[in-house]
Amino acid sequence: MQRYFLKQTKIIDGGFELSSEVAHHFVTVMRAQVGDLAEFVLDDGVEVVAQLIKVDGKRAWVQVDHEITTSSELPVNVTLACGVPKGEKAQLIVQKATELGVDKIIFFEAERSISRWHSDRRQKKIEKLVKVARGAAEQSHRTVIPQIVYQTDLLQAVNEAAAEHQIVAWEESAKQGEQSNLSRVFHQMQNGDTLLAVIGPEGGLTEDEIKRLTDRDVIPAGLGPRILRTETAPLYLLAAISYYFELEK
Repeated sequence: MQRYFLKQTKIIDGGFELSSEVAHHFVTVMRAQVGDLAEFVLDDGVEVVAQLIKVDGKRAWVQVDHEITTSSELPVNVTLACGVPKGEKAQLIVQKATELGVDKIIFFEAERSISRWHSDRRQKKIEKLVKVARGAAEQSHRTVIPQIVYQTDLLQAVNEAAAEHQIVAWEESAKQGEQSNLSRVFHQMQNGDTLLAVIGPEGGLTEDEIKRLTDRDVIPAGLGPRILRTETAPLYLLAAISYYFELEK
């Protein structure tokens, strides 16, 4: 069943008109017929299943069938702070991290970032990534669309997150065989807590950046014994979080 996010909260007589964008996708692209059902997330977070009852040109109306009460969100809030990666990797990170339940993604310019998001193009990049996040949230039946944020400085990214628990994925921790920090942080977390995970760009984080993070009580943690690519590390982490908090518990 298709899912759509709507910029509306008002339900009149048990139904509402779809926005032109959603109506186009549901009726024209997906070829929905009167009587077909879809899921809709209103901008106040209410989720409903509604039935298509009328189509008039480019306009479409639905009637609420029932409200959805189950949640597909992670029980903890995860913020990723990712060093700006090369090429299209930011889109990959946003798409897959959204499917895996991330709450917020902050891209920051690390010392070893090869790519730089210049100010004149930055807003367009963010808008494109927000669109990717929206599509991934609909596909994975999320209740919320993750926030996509940009910061020019690593510590500004940490401040932006304002998380109760903080880790940095550091390849040196993996090389040295450190295995307990990630597990220990998971054990300390309660449902509803926020975790910040800092992940470096292709060249990794410098020792100076690691020191600045540890001075702010960010804990270096290995993500297993292998060295992961910048686009793989956040997905490993989110999968581990999902297993620990949704399956094991």
